Amino acid sequence: MNTPRYRADDLVRFATNLLDKTGLDPDKSRVVAEILVEGDLLGHTTHGLQLLAPYLNDLEKGGMTKSGSPKVIADFPAAVTWDGMRLPGVWLTAKAIDLALERAKKMGTCTVTIRRSHHIACLAAYLKKVTDQGMMVMLISSGPEVGGVVPHGGRGTGTHTPNPIAAAWPTKGDPVMIDVSMSITTHGLTGRLNKENRKLPGQWVLDGYGNPSDDPAVIFNEPKGGLLPIGGLDHGHKGYALGLLVEALTQGLSGHGRADPVEGWAANVYVQVFDPALFGGNDDFTRQTEHIANACRNTLPRPGFDRVRLPGESGLRRREKQLKEGVELYPSILPSLQTWSEKLGVPAPKSLA
Repeated sequence: MNTPRYRADDLVRFATNLLDKTGLDPDKSRVVAEILVEGDLLGHTTHGLQLLAPYLNDLEKGGMTKSGSPKVIADFPAAVTWDGMRLPGVWLTAKAIDLALERAKKMGTCTVTIRRSHHIACLAAYLKKVTDQGMMVMLISSGPEVGGVVPHGGRGTGTHTPNPIAAAWPTKGDPVMIDVSMSITTHGLTGRLNKENRKLPGQWVLDGYGNPSDDPAVIFNEPKGGLLPIGGLDHGHKGYALGLLVEALTQGLSGHGRADPVEGWAANVYVQVFDPALFGGNDDFTRQTEHIANACRNTLPRPGFDRVRLPGESGLRRREKQLKEGVELYPSILPSLQTWSEKLGVPAPKSLA
């Protein structure tokens, strides 16, 4: 049996209408919807439309601010800090990237940090817009309201979040796109697999006693366990260290975060955009990035691999295919939105024949 597919535009329209009906500013609704669908287009199914139902719930209950603008905390030519005022993190991040793009074209680089943002969804979904303009971007986030990742050598529920680092830059062909959490797995995947009574592909979590496990239930059972940092039991000190770097960039620089009272589902964000034209020049930039990209592609594959791929390559091919043939949603996503569809009077999109 074929998995139903949906036109990307229909999914964006559906999500936009649901967000509009909850009272979110229309300009914000469209941006949030587009980024969520972009996550699914790239194959990040735990951080695409799966997030729409909990976003709608937070909008209805007041956990996400429906209108307004961020408060400017600091504004220097190449360094900006916003208080996100718990506005939609997706919209705030897209707005921050737009500002950083504009200023980087004048100054070579611009950094925007955001405190008190709502969740920002899939980081990879923001990247192509920057590389399409021949520029480089770093996008980093943390969730100051929860822990979850156990520091290397420790046990328990964890001290910080998976803290993803995303980055992208142009080559002479497709861009290189990175979106990597500083933990082996994410809250989104462990939550999904726990609901489905399924195991993780490896021993990616610790139970409450510090024993490695492939059972996501140990995150939720008492005593609660946590996620292992990238590198696992042997080399987790590396993921642990990078996770702390993310904390400094997102919470330290913005001046607000884990040391402050919890306000709800949140994110702190670090955005930095670079214009290669104002460094060594565009031609030399892509000459270098294309050289290493080709060196990777031309590396002989080891057994089990047909060829060596660049980071983001599979996602871009998936995106291209799904734009043509329809988006293959994870089976639980549309059912999770059925109640909202009925409650708000927004018909669900029809699958392609």
